[in-house]
Amino acid sequence: MLGETLNPPPVMICPPPVARTLPRRLLYSIFARIGGPGLDTDAFETLRASYRGGFLGKAVAYDNRQQEIPASFICSLRWHPVRLISFLDRPYYYGAKKKYLDWIVSRQLATGRYDLFHSWSGDCLRSLQIAKQLHIPSIVEIPTWHRDGGKQKIHPEKPATTGDVSRLERWKNRLLLQRKRFVREYELADLLLVLSDKAAHTFRVRGFPEEKLFYLPRGVDVERFKPGTRPKKFRAVFAGALIKRKGIQHVLEAWHRLNLSNAELWLVGFVHEEAKPFLKEFWRDNIRVVGFVRDPESYLSQGTIHVFPSHWEGSAKVTYEAAACGLPQITTHEAGDVVRDGIEGIIVKPGDVNAIAAALEHFHRHPEIVKEMGSAARSRVVENFTWDHFRTRLLDAYETAMRMAR
Repeated sequence: MLGETLNPPPVMICPPPVARTLPRRLLYSIFARIGGPGLDTDAFETLRASYRGGFLGKAVAYDNRQQEIPASFICSLRWHPVRLISFLDRPYYYGAKKKYLDWIVSRQLATGRYDLFHSWSGDCLRSLQIAKQLHIPSIVEIPTWHRDGGKQKIHPEKPATTGDVSRLERWKNRLLLQRKRFVREYELADLLLVLSDKAAHTFRVRGFPEEKLFYLPRGVDVERFKPGTRPKKFRAVFAGALIKRKGIQHVLEAWHRLNLSNAELWLVGFVHEEAKPFLKEFWRDNIRVVGFVRDPESYLSQGTIHVFPSHWEGSAKVTYEAAACGLPQITTHEAGDVVRDGIEGIIVKPGDVNAIAAALEHFHRHPEIVKEMGSAARSRVVENFTWDHFRTRLLDAYETAMRMAR
């Protein structure tokens, strides 16, 4: 079930032969690169599964930064014509890029060479419409939650004003990704990949049937992310962009209240403008702002605990990485399913500064609990959330989509 421990099934000595219903030629698209950090890693591991399975037809992405999968399988849009309007504000430019990706992919689908389509929410409306017309099974991956969150009712979108708006503004507004685009994609897809039980819930409350939701948590490289030498002083690490959505303001306030002895807080991530007032208001001399790094494992492996009280994630990659480094975590259900309350860490409600402070103080006072939960955290990812686990589950998703389309 969603959110439960997902250990692989025991190996049978003489398993009965089972013919898997996998595609012959997969078309995959993503508004990212193949190979690199973040979603680029997810894309690479996804393609690894289909390439090793012998059914990768083509992947369309905005660059290719890996060498394991031959470049002939990847259509790179690195030098795309949308670059000509890169001077526009990000929402307009990104909207144009996503729609261009969708247009290219829809033309690929229209050739009829593919028997499964896999893309991402916001990237594929036109392509899904073509897939429906050609009876090609489709999968849409949801990076966070339903576009409307967990709300059962929403206010309708206001129509774009046309009165005194210039022709240029009307053109720019057409580049934006509207809510109705996402919702229509959800309806058209045969299968939706969700990252956590919280994410799945946001679809359930909107009336989506359970059989349309497939649980696909992320993975982590447990050789790259592994426990290091524990520091002599208590060291809490916050890893991620320093933005309010990830709860940095609550971490800083809780830390400021406690004034823990022989302790320090490391902030590993890009400092956004919205975080600077909180850094000023709640500053202590035992805070270290590391900033953005390309080797987060070097900092997580030197921590005592990881604190990440995010308000909204699909399934935060850093929670996998911190667990792989053997760190107990203070986090939220909204951050994903890696941490179970009281086993690999402490779950708090988003925005609950008192609970964050209490959890920090608890770990500070009880190093034996830090050790016990840290060991459980490492075991949790090794047994459930490696990239091998991810690829196995992904093949199950492909098989499910192919069966549903019969």
